[in-house]
Amino acid sequence: MATFLLDTSVIIDIINDKRERRQFLKQLLAQGHILACCAINVAEVYAGMRPKEEEKTKTLLGALEYYPITRHAAETGGSLKRDHSKKGITLSLTDAMIAAVAIQHQLTLITDNVKDFPMKELALYPLPN
Repeated sequence: MATFLLDTSVIIDIINDKRERRQFLKQLLAQGHILACCAINVAEVYAGMRPKEEEKTKTLLGALEYYPITRHAAETGGSLKRDHSKKGITLSLTDAMIAAVAIQHQLTLITDNVKDFPMKELALYPLPN
């Protein structure tokens, strides 16, 4: 059994019932896995949420395990962004923070944006686009 942190794009696909993400995640739950989100996911989803999606969004996010951004995760996220920048790789701070939460809690990140998460210490479960 594993705990999977969902990338924001995956959560949005579930809300919008796109790319059969809902079915895929139901299969993971049926296998005993845990699905999770963090503060960055919640903020990103709410930033783009349409009024008609509010109830569905609250229900979905409320059903996910929640991982807070600790001071350690914030430091890790900042370090990831800085260290990759020194290598000429631009990371968004939000992606670096999502990765940091996953790394801190030893979670596997489910994403369809693998290129946004080049961190070698991060466990990824890549989804097709």
